[in-house]
Amino acid sequence: MPEITPGFQRTVLDNGVRVLTESVPSVHSVAVGAWVDAGSRDERPAQGGITHFIEHMVFKGTRRRRGYLINQRMESVGGYLNAFTTKEHTCFYARGLDEHLGRALETVVDLVTEPTLPPREIEKEKDVVVEEIKMYEDAPEDHVFDHYEAVLYPDHPLGRPVIGTPETVRSFSQADLEGYIGQHYVPNRLVVSVAGRARHRDVVRHVERLLDGFERAPRPAEREPADGYAPAEVTIERPVQQAHLVLGTRSLGAQDPRRTVLSVLNTILGGGMSSRLNQNIREKYGWCYSVYSFVNVQTDSGDVGVYIGTDASRVDRSRVLIERELNKLAESPVSDRMLTRAKHQLKGSIVLGLESLSNRMQRAGRVELVHGREVPVEEVVAEIEAVTAEEVRALAEDLFAPGRLSTVALLPSA
Repeated sequence: MPEITPGFQRTVLDNGVRVLTESVPSVHSVAVGAWVDAGSRDERPAQGGITHFIEHMVFKGTRRRRGYLINQRMESVGGYLNAFTTKEHTCFYARGLDEHLGRALETVVDLVTEPTLPPREIEKEKDVVVEEIKMYEDAPEDHVFDHYEAVLYPDHPLGRPVIGTPETVRSFSQADLEGYIGQHYVPNRLVVSVAGRARHRDVVRHVERLLDGFERAPRPAEREPADGYAPAEVTIERPVQQAHLVLGTRSLGAQDPRRTVLSVLNTILGGGMSSRLNQNIREKYGWCYSVYSFVNVQTDSGDVGVYIGTDASRVDRSRVLIERELNKLAESPVSDRMLTRAKHQLKGSIVLGLESLSNRMQRAGRVELVHGREVPVEEVVAEIEAVTAEEVRALAEDLFAPGRLSTVALLPSA
């Protein structure tokens, strides 16, 4: 095989499909993803969960092969095939040896462009997804976040669960799925991303052949802005042993220039065992096993918050401690030592993540869909290095201003 030159390359095909490769000559495998710029945010209320349902259904058969052959396609050569759906994107991905690059590309592209959606399989898969919904509802840490998102984005697609509800899922027909695919699975919203031992021109040649005739009319992603936010408090009771508490607020979108400052802030607050939340609430008081902060980022919106699982008798006291840590971040800059440690931790997590080809493939696909260009890791590291303690404090002051926090508590029922 001719020598492979390491590095990132990007090509836009004549039909608008974007092809990305990050060549890594030192490995002997590839990670392949077909990304669709469509997620639960693109659904109308009656369509809740349809993007995720389509993610399931494409594995039930395509014009090239039956469902059981799709599942065997990569496993029979030592690889694997899977998919996931988010608020704004859907990804179908495969991992395998570099010698099976063509097979992996053919499989994921086939799922996106040639699903048959058999009506009998649709009815069977409804039962599967409803059971998946029940599974999440039986997991209190997942369930409390569904309510949290509903509080932050009331009457907005971002506030609805990606998986949908039993009622919406039961209502889907073949025509519904075909209509959604025809509207959103279009060339200008499709990205093929490959990381590993592969040459860019080989990938482009494969994709051009696989997409010959894929000429659906281009459609932009027309998404309802996530305007307006009113803090709220919600309490739910469930037959559980532990209380689950989430405090959070609306935050920054992926295009906001302060997004890197937010990442540093999140690392200081609740990113790891040395974070302020963990050292205070778990190590000092012993009130929990799990406490952490989180950041969710969409194209034009996002949220930041804190989760804790604790005994019901300690919910109010835990909330006081969490709010105290938020106020400390807003009132005075963190020390140089703490800032440096957070930067090292954040840079380390990014660079260590690049040891995984799957992470490289996913990073390239997400960045392309959000920013429309390559964002080199060196650029991200430079942005992290440039963050100052005062920028962290000022952002915390804006985000955690009095009256901005929403609270969702899932408590054990009597």
